[in-house]
Amino acid sequence: MKSFLLAELGIGIISYSSIGRGFLASGPKLVKSLKEGDLRMNAEHNKNVFERVNEMVIRKGCIAAQLALAWVHHQGTDVVPIPGTTKLENLNQNLGSLSVKLTPAEIVELESFASGDVVLGDRYAYMHYTWIVGIPCSERC
Repeated sequence: MKSFLLAELGIGIISYSSIGRGFLASGPKLVKSLKEGDLRMNAEHNKNVFERVNEMVIRKGCIAAQLALAWVHHQGTDVVPIPGTTKLENLNQNLGSLSVKLTPAEIVELESFASGDVVLGDRYAYMHYTWIVGIPCSERC
């Protein structure tokens, strides 16, 4: 949920990894390729999230990555995604997210099954250590 204080102060928000490090773009294919110990390994639970997202994708006539980016765009003009890609085809698909329009009801529906407290798993290994101040990464990573 976006902070109204940030908006009031004119501070923008950059949405990093809006496509879930490839999960929304690849879905079940990515899940099958995960190795034991991968933090995204909550496969069964997150597969259900992906399937629900896919139901909306079919209704909207877009791809999952576009839906995710469209959701970010609908958060306000002070919220900007940075979808990284090395492929021109993916860039063009990402740009297609600008034409995906979401109603307030669709945003509520999407957030009911794909919010941060519903999706399981850390984004990166050792993410929970980032708050430790003064301990070099070489000693804690």
